[in-house]
Amino acid sequence: MSGIFRASNLLLIITTGLMALTLWMIFFWVPTESNQGNIQRILYIHVPVAWGSMLAIMFVAAASIIYLRTKNEVWDRIAVATAETGVVFGALMLITGMVWARPVWGVWWTGEAKLTTALILFFIYIAYLMFRAYFPPGAQRQRLAAIIGFIGAVDSPIIYYAANLWSQAHPPAVIGPSADGDSAFSSEFGMTLMVATLAFTMLFIYIAWERFAIRETEDALVEIKRTIGEPEPAH
Repeated sequence: MSGIFRASNLLLIITTGLMALTLWMIFFWVPTESNQGNIQRILYIHVPVAWGSMLAIMFVAAASIIYLRTKNEVWDRIAVATAETGVVFGALMLITGMVWARPVWGVWWTGEAKLTTALILFFIYIAYLMFRAYFPPGAQRQRLAAIIGFIGAVDSPIIYYAANLWSQAHPPAVIGPSADGDSAFSSEFGMTLMVATLAFTMLFIYIAWERFAIRETEDALVEIKRTIGEPEPAH
């Protein structure tokens, strides 16, 4: 436990340092974008949290598959912890996207493919967590929750490629295999985006790590209550 505690503290220190560097780069180092002005700086938050929300559902699906094969409760806790972290990142993705869209597009929301599929992912997280909260504990809950995770995992690459497949208001991907070859990743813009993505990825890992530890404690308490004859709460 002491080793885990030290690792958690080290992760928090690294995450805090990267987040501080990211904020400095966003607000003081990177130049103001010539077309959109200062509102464009929200890109360095919106893209990393969108990345985190899509990464999380892949972890949920993978951990669910491993749990179903091994019946190891550790993987079930990982699935739940990453889903809870993913729903936070998904909400931030939608909020920052709307804040960015209002001055640039003149509306808070449009029905374009990338926005719609991102909203679907958020609802998948909500459905997954609500199902886990209200369905009776047991193997059937794990199997059905895994199915929800699989659906979300399918939605994740659709979100990523949506702007490339359907040319609408959203620009094409700026990072990853489908990114435009003319992307300015050698410039201050690209450097800031990469550092921000790393910082928010570390933040995602830290939050999921802490939630996993809490979930482990909750499960231990449930087991203690079961041994002394108290009813098991749904969670």
